[in-house]
Amino acid sequence: MNTLIPRRRFLQQTALASAALASAPHLPAADSPNEKLVVAVMGLGRGYDHIKALQQIANVEIAWVCDVDQNRLDRAAKAVGDAQKSAPKAVKDVRRALEDKAVDALFIATPNFWHAPATILACAAGKHVYVEKPGSHNAREGELMVAAARKHNRVVQMGTQRRSWPGVIEGIQKLRDGAIGRVLSARCWYNASRPTIGRGKVVPVPAYLDYELWQGPIPERPYLDNLVHYNWHWRWHWGGGELANNGVHALDIARWGLGVEAPRRITYNGGRYHFDDDQETPDTGVAVFDFGGCGIFWDHSSCNPRRQEMQPFVAWYGDQGSLVQDGNGYKVFDAKGKEAAKGTGPGGDVVHIQNFLDAIRGAKKLKQDIAEGQKSTLLCHLGNIAYRAGRTIHFDPVTHKIVGDAEAEKFWSREYRPGWEPKV
Repeated sequence: MNTLIPRRRFLQQTALASAALASAPHLPAADSPNEKLVVAVMGLGRGYDHIKALQQIANVEIAWVCDVDQNRLDRAAKAVGDAQKSAPKAVKDVRRALEDKAVDALFIATPNFWHAPATILACAAGKHVYVEKPGSHNAREGELMVAAARKHNRVVQMGTQRRSWPGVIEGIQKLRDGAIGRVLSARCWYNASRPTIGRGKVVPVPAYLDYELWQGPIPERPYLDNLVHYNWHWRWHWGGGELANNGVHALDIARWGLGVEAPRRITYNGGRYHFDDDQETPDTGVAVFDFGGCGIFWDHSSCNPRRQEMQPFVAWYGDQGSLVQDGNGYKVFDAKGKEAAKGTGPGGDVVHIQNFLDAIRGAKKLKQDIAEGQKSTLLCHLGNIAYRAGRTIHFDPVTHKIVGDAEAEKFWSREYRPGWEPKV
C-alpha cells in the first residue's frame, strides 16, 4: 500500500500535532454561537478588505478603526458608519482601542514590522487577534507571538486564508489519501510585473501621515518619498521581500501538503536583477528547503511574469503522479500526466475570518492557529537569512536553532526603539 508520509515521519508529525493541540488555547463556549463580537481593525489598506469581509458576517460590530494615515482612516470610518447602526471610533494609535474592554478582537493588517508587537499588546490586553501574513518580521518575533497567545489564552489566527478554502482542503485530503502515492517534493511559483521603486529622497512627511507612529516599534529612519505605503516590503529594515510577502502563502500550503514542520537545510539564491534602485531584497530567485526525505522549492520572478512557464501556485510530486493547487481548487494528474481528478470551491477572506470568529465563540477550531502559521513564516525567515548570509543555512528542527553559524544567527531577531521591545 502506498502511503503519503513515511512511517517515521508520520509518527513524528502525530506527536507534534498532539503537542500543538495540547498547548492551543481552550476557551469556554460562548452563551450562544450567534453572540455579537466587537472588533477593532488596524491598518486600513489591506484592513479595508477585512472590513468588507466582516460586513458580510452576522453579529459583528466594528467599534474601532485604526490607521496612521488620516485619509485611510476617514475612508474606513465612513464605510463602516454607512453600513452599521453605530459609527466606529477612528484613531491613529491602536493602543486606545485596546483600552476598550468591550473589544473582543483586533484585526491587524499593518506592515510586517507591526504584526508581532501589536499582537503581543493585544493578547496582553485580553483581545483575540487575527493577524495578516507573515505575522512576524523575524524569527524571534514568531516565537514571542506564540508565547503571548498561550500565556494569555487568546485565539490568534494568521491570515493565510487558503487554509480555510474548501477546494484547497479537499486537495490536501487527496494527498493524505495517497492520490499521488508517496509525496516527495513540492514546488511553488510566484510571478508579477513590479516596476522600479526608484531612488527615494528625504522629504517632509505628508500632513496626513503620522510617520513616527507608522514606524512604531522599530528604530527611526528618515522619511523617504518611495517608502509608504508599499515599497517598505523591499527594504530589510521594514520588510522581508517577496518571500515574506507572497511566498508565505505558497510555502504554507506546500508544507501543509507534505506534512512537515521545520527544514534542516535552507538555501536562497537570486538577486535584484531588473532595476538599479533602492530595493535590497531579490526580485528573482529560488529558495530550497530540505526536510530530509522531501523538499520544497520556491521560484519567484517579481518583475517579469514569465507566463509561458509559471502557472500553478503550488504543485506536489509523488511517485505515482502530481497534484497542483491553483486558484481555489486542485487537479490530480497520474504518472503519465493525464488529469485524474479535480475540485474547486469558494475563496476569499470571509470563510477564514468566519472560522476565526467561530473559534472565539468556542464553536470551531482554528484553521491557522498562530503556532502553525509561524511554522510556515519561519521558512521565509530562514530563506532570507540564507540569502543575506550568502550561504546554506543548517537548522536543527528539534531545538529550532541555526547550527554553527553565529553570523547568520544575528538575523534571528532585530533591534527596537526604546520602550517598544516586545515582551511576554
